[in-house]
Amino acid sequence: MINEPILNEVISHFDFVGEIINACPYGSGHINDTYLLEYKIKHMGIVPIILQRMNTNVFKKPVELMENIMNVTDFLRKKIIQNGGDPERETLTVILNKSGKPYYQDSQGEYWRAYHFITCATGYDEVESEEDFYQSALAFGKFQSLLADYPAHTLHETIPDFHNTAARFQVFQKAVKEDICQRAKDVQKEIDFVYKHVEDTHILSDMQKNGELPLRVTHNDTKLNNVLIDDKTHQGICVIDLDTVMPGLSINDFGDSIRFGASTGAEDEKDLSLIECDMHLFEVYTKGFIEGCNGRLSQAEIKALPLGAKVMTLECGIRFLTDYLQGDTYFKTKYATHNLDRCRTQFKLVEDMEKKWDIMNAIVDKYSS
Repeated sequence: MINEPILNEVISHFDFVGEIINACPYGSGHINDTYLLEYKIKHMGIVPIILQRMNTNVFKKPVELMENIMNVTDFLRKKIIQNGGDPERETLTVILNKSGKPYYQDSQGEYWRAYHFITCATGYDEVESEEDFYQSALAFGKFQSLLADYPAHTLHETIPDFHNTAARFQVFQKAVKEDICQRAKDVQKEIDFVYKHVEDTHILSDMQKNGELPLRVTHNDTKLNNVLIDDKTHQGICVIDLDTVMPGLSINDFGDSIRFGASTGAEDEKDLSLIECDMHLFEVYTKGFIEGCNGRLSQAEIKALPLGAKVMTLECGIRFLTDYLQGDTYFKTKYATHNLDRCRTQFKLVEDMEKKWDIMNAIVDKYSS
């Protein structure tokens, strides 16, 4: 918990208007510390503000991160206006500090930022209906469409090699070799599964190097709760949590959504018989994503969408297994084999996708024409 003097110091360095009447922790995020501030402004009522302390253990270069966010949201704002949309609701609006910077560094060296709060909209932590999943697909697809002309190579990598599956595999190999917790002997089946799929770990990077897949501006954390859905229209209106926006592959954004949203069980489900990739939800998301992209993806990208789903799921499983072998130092765990259970669900999803490979490709073909 952040102490009150520091919070007051930070608030005083932003140019907020009105009388503050409330400041409380907000949201379910696990990375940054988020607060909802409420200001009373004469004749305007209550105006909410989001204030966040950035996690510099995860994001080592917060100034570069905020440079990315400012450049991307400025670009989005212009595109939204051109399309006749509402930039105040359809993209994040950063509030500058009193010195004109998009962040404030407090007396303890921590970095903070502030956003306008988008009212009458909700981010859902779980897929409650297929319409929610479809709306998130539309929103992330539209995100790709709006940023298709953005020079992706000019963005900073906020987490180097974040979705570099080949690099993740190398870290995994090192973890197996060092076996610092003496756990490798108990997970040989999972280790063998990774080695069996070694070609999948570099297939996307090879395709990008060969020019088959273009570098895009990607979100890299395409969970449902990173799309705000309008409370009245129930349409996905705004993609949020832009900390991991950086150069990447469009099919990775698609794939991570499928990994998370089309699974029939929880990420840490122990009963693997309950885990499969729901083809109906896969189709719902595929339809929405391709519609949202509005013709801005290449045919090679669209054809590779199932590959993005498989590789992102494999990568996530490798990360869970690596963390288990290294002593659970990255992902938060609630019990000794938590990361192992997570790993096993991901590998079961990969197996299920392989069984349904022809179905997945047929669904993509259905919506690609």
